[in-house]
Amino acid sequence: MNPAPPTDRFAPASGRLYEEATKYLPGGTSRIHYWFDPHPIYARSARGCRLTDVDGVERLDFLNNMTSLIHGHAHPVINAAIVAQLERGTAWSEPGEAEVELAKLIVSRVRSVERIRFGNSGTESVMLGVKLARAFTGRDRIGKFEGFYHGYYDYVQTSVRSSPSAWGPPDAPATTANSGGLSSSVLGEVVTFPFNDLAAVERLFARHGSTLACFLVDPLASQSGGPVPAPGFLDGLTALCRQHGVVLLYDEVVSFRIAPGGGQEKFGGTPDLTAFGKIIGGGLPVGAIGGRAEIMALLDPSGGGPRVLSGGTFSGNPLTMVAGLAALQMLTPEEFARLDRLGARIREGVNRVFENAGERIRMVGEGSLCRINPTADVVTDYRSFVKNAVSASRMGLLHRHLLDEGIIVSKAGMACLSTPMGEAEIDACVAAVDRAVAKLPR
Repeated sequence: MNPAPPTDRFAPASGRLYEEATKYLPGGTSRIHYWFDPHPIYARSARGCRLTDVDGVERLDFLNNMTSLIHGHAHPVINAAIVAQLERGTAWSEPGEAEVELAKLIVSRVRSVERIRFGNSGTESVMLGVKLARAFTGRDRIGKFEGFYHGYYDYVQTSVRSSPSAWGPPDAPATTANSGGLSSSVLGEVVTFPFNDLAAVERLFARHGSTLACFLVDPLASQSGGPVPAPGFLDGLTALCRQHGVVLLYDEVVSFRIAPGGGQEKFGGTPDLTAFGKIIGGGLPVGAIGGRAEIMALLDPSGGGPRVLSGGTFSGNPLTMVAGLAALQMLTPEEFARLDRLGARIREGVNRVFENAGERIRMVGEGSLCRINPTADVVTDYRSFVKNAVSASRMGLLHRHLLDEGIIVSKAGMACLSTPMGEAEIDACVAAVDRAVAKLPR
């Protein structure tokens, strides 16, 4: 890899491009998650597990387009499938063979999914899941966990990054807006629950269960610090949803990469619906909602027309379908096992660096999904992720130093592995973290 420029003359070509971009794009980018001071790096090319920016600096990419590229960049098998499809057509109104094959593959791997419908993003998948739940139950309100992120839909942009002053009681968290522009009715239609506290969840179900259309949960909520569900917690949540007639909706847009059957295979529970995205598109825009045939039948246009309307000009488009099919076919049980071993290796190595340096920072995660948390405490829910956290400025410095040392992670610490990586890339990352930590002020 080419050495990154030192911090005092960071990425001059990216800086010039950023200055030009701000004339046309708010903040110089369409992607808020990759904006940071003084400016993001701008990409020029990428292959495998390495990305080169417009300054010619090559880095190991441990972000992989926000975890969507489980096979890294420009994988030859996926590229070949896309190129072959390009010759046949880039988009059409009609369904195609690859859509059927990808649907069949996902249904065969995810035990709770009997039918599936493709869309274009994770946010769209969650949005359609909520609609299906409302139509199926005849209710309006939704339940979600405090601090859990589920995309850019009004009803889920609540209680994601709330501050301690707005939390409310630990056993009955307040519902707060996470963005401007939400409808004034949203907060009254969302009930916020504490994660990993089944007794509190039971009490809130007793109070609100009859009003809930669906309950939304990410089985491994990376953006909340990756709290692992306590043994039996998701099974208990499943039982409560069944008891109260609430549709249980799993958001596996990110967590689907941790096992062949996703987070539900690893942590339990039985959802009625599951939202997918990211890796199932092979690097192209994608989303999907799948689940029980009885609920998915609400989308069926045969026999009198669907009760829930869902279209989309590019839903199930052939380029995404062939790319996604190629990507998932390469994700064999053996490949998942190898990624699990590499994930354990990177977390062990990085955490050894943090501990030796006396840093109250830790890397957590499961399988190929990782996150650098701003706390050494065991994260069991959103509040334990926020309490005792090191300063945002210190995490920002670590992110910047990692870029200087040739490693890409998100500014919030999200990271992941890709199949082109091996032990050499993992060890290179651990060494880069060691150098980056040594630059932090004492």
